Amino acid sequence: MKEITLSTKLKAYDTTGELPETYQQLLEKARLALKESYAPYSHFHVGAAILLENGSIALGANQENAAYPMCLCAERVALSNAVMQQPGVPIVAIAITVHNPAKAIRVPAAPCGSCRQAICEAESRQDKPIVLILQGSEGPIYVIESGNAILPLGFHGGYL
Repeated sequence: MKEITLSTKLKAYDTTGELPETYQQLLEKARLALKESYAPYSHFHVGAAILLENGSIALGANQENAAYPMCLCAERVALSNAVMQQPGVPIVAIAITVHNPAKAIRVPAAPCGSCRQAICEAESRQDKPIVLILQGSEGPIYVIESGNAILPLGFHGGYL
């Protein structure tokens, strides 16, 4: 038997002003996408903005449903928008931010497992990593160099 350690490295920024300008702008677009969030049940609003290689930006916001399994996460809405609006154009980065009107979220909220899988699938399709930029409603910003970094031992097409 041997023990294997999995680890993830990320960059933590204290303020948005420390981010590269492109990431600042993308995070601001994610905040704007929050306005289109439909979260009448959880009141947990998520906005996502995707930067494509050609400079285009695709947005997404979570869309809840009383039948919870039918909810759509902001990340997957943004991924779908990017692919439909700009087919074949690689994704460079995705910024994700959250808001809860009942309390400030002071730590970055990472994508759920389904969204992590969708981001990793997009990376696989384009054979390029996608940078993740995460922030709560306030507080630090995490920048992670790849979706694969937050889904260790992920499922992929090579198994099929």
